[in-house]
Amino acid sequence: MSIFSKKHITANSDFNRWLVPPISISIHLCIGSVYAWSIFNPALTNALGVVTSSAQDWSLNEVVWIFSVAIVFLGLAAAFAGKWLEEVGPRLVGFVAACLWGGGFLVGSIGLFTHQLWLVYLGYGVFGGCGLGLGYVSPVSTLIRWFPDRRGMATGMAIMGFGGGAMIGAPLISYLLDIFYQAPVYLGSAKDLVLKTIDGVRYIDINNILTEVVVLTKNEIINPSTLEGVYVVGTGDTGAAMTFVTLGIGYFLIMAIASFGYRVPPENWKPKNWNPETSNRQNKSPVTNANIHIDQALKTPQFYFLWIVLCFNVTAGIGVLGVAKTMMNEIFSSALPMVVNGAFAATYVLMISVFNMVGRFFWASTSDYIGRKNTYYIFFILGIFLYLSIPYTASAMSINPSVVLLVYFYAATMVIFTMYGGGFATIPAYLADIFGTKYVGGIHGRLLTAWSTAGILGPLAITSLRSNSVNNALLDLAGKVDAVKFKETFGDSLDNINQLITTNTVTLPKLMNIMPEGTPDPTSTVYNSTMFLMAFLLAIALIANYLIKPVHERHHMKD
Repeated sequence: MSIFSKKHITANSDFNRWLVPPISISIHLCIGSVYAWSIFNPALTNALGVVTSSAQDWSLNEVVWIFSVAIVFLGLAAAFAGKWLEEVGPRLVGFVAACLWGGGFLVGSIGLFTHQLWLVYLGYGVFGGCGLGLGYVSPVSTLIRWFPDRRGMATGMAIMGFGGGAMIGAPLISYLLDIFYQAPVYLGSAKDLVLKTIDGVRYIDINNILTEVVVLTKNEIINPSTLEGVYVVGTGDTGAAMTFVTLGIGYFLIMAIASFGYRVPPENWKPKNWNPETSNRQNKSPVTNANIHIDQALKTPQFYFLWIVLCFNVTAGIGVLGVAKTMMNEIFSSALPMVVNGAFAATYVLMISVFNMVGRFFWASTSDYIGRKNTYYIFFILGIFLYLSIPYTASAMSINPSVVLLVYFYAATMVIFTMYGGGFATIPAYLADIFGTKYVGGIHGRLLTAWSTAGILGPLAITSLRSNSVNNALLDLAGKVDAVKFKETFGDSLDNINQLITTNTVTLPKLMNIMPEGTPDPTSTVYNSTMFLMAFLLAIALIANYLIKPVHERHHMKD
């Protein structure tokens, strides 16, 4: 284990510190592909039906929670790894991260091949999440030590790759899904076939054998080459399983090789011509001119105020990230089908990654000049305004569809994601200002439990509120639809609407297909209540940021 030891990777005093950032960025680019998770949502929710969800397919709520579990274990692993990192150094931590992140994809692929959701949770969520946490903390504390003169820039570089992971991951995942995709068996137009509905599930008689099928309506078509009509369940392949295999092998190799490039500075090393005291006086954040031990940091109110700041800032963004592609499709595809298609939604996820990455470096570097506290004031005040404006945009879209509204929504969410990424990148420098640099890795790891909490709160809020909005919209539309036409379309009466909703036989696009002309499509407004909640959480974070002051001297370490 000598090649992994902290002593073995300690650099000479004349080591070029600029060799470390590329290593950190490459590892974070690999683990940052977690932000492209929403690309998998259509494939996983249509695993059996392929072109649309079948009765036995996983729901969006179930799939989104895989992402949440990964984020939860990210925070838990980071809390543990922070202190472990101080003992063993970043090389060993980085290599273990490669094994867990790559291996998590491989275990998850078994779950996809066998349609066992718990294996996807175990692989991607638990193993992969632990790999995320270990891979996340190893570069941060390393770069802060190499760049004490530019803490914001250092953390921006360290975490920039994580935000940009989806920039590479999103098109790569989309490409691999297309390569491994296999269309299901097509039987023809629904009007030319005799379909049966039994317990809410659609069937067709093929050679005296009832065969489960799905019916794809024109409102659900994302790929223009896909025909409207009836498809046999279980005969195609979304390509998700082989995509998992390919990514798992690739990410392991890249991260393992990169981890061997890590170096740490010698004890008491500092950049030439840098004076810590002069630098601190110029910083506009509440700076503590001392180091605070991890155990003491947990006894200060500053730690918990920062915990709230990070948790609620992340909560406001992470729920949206997990359903970004789905949200874009639901809000705009029915209203602007010629503009918002599958390719547009995939590009939207890619641009989220771009702005997330840019925001991490821009805001973290900016915080070196305006101060960490002022930076977060901007995040929360501007964020509250933008989140409150999105419901107005969505409601206006349902009444009078307009490309202008799409452009505003696009721009508003991109600004939000720059601040989401900037919050991550700025928090380690904020911690170094408050608690010193000596134990910042361990303290940062403990603080990332806020990310774990946000990984639950964000998706829980957006999925539960969305689900409630969708069900209410379906029941409201059911009260306006012609009962005879409903039975002709779905093979069952309105009395069984709840069962038909549960089995995915009745969805908003399918129901809107038979509604009277002029009926407003409620799909674009299903996220409105979520946006109001996110604005409220940012208001609480704003107050917490205001309350942060320098740490009292009684917590300072004695030399």
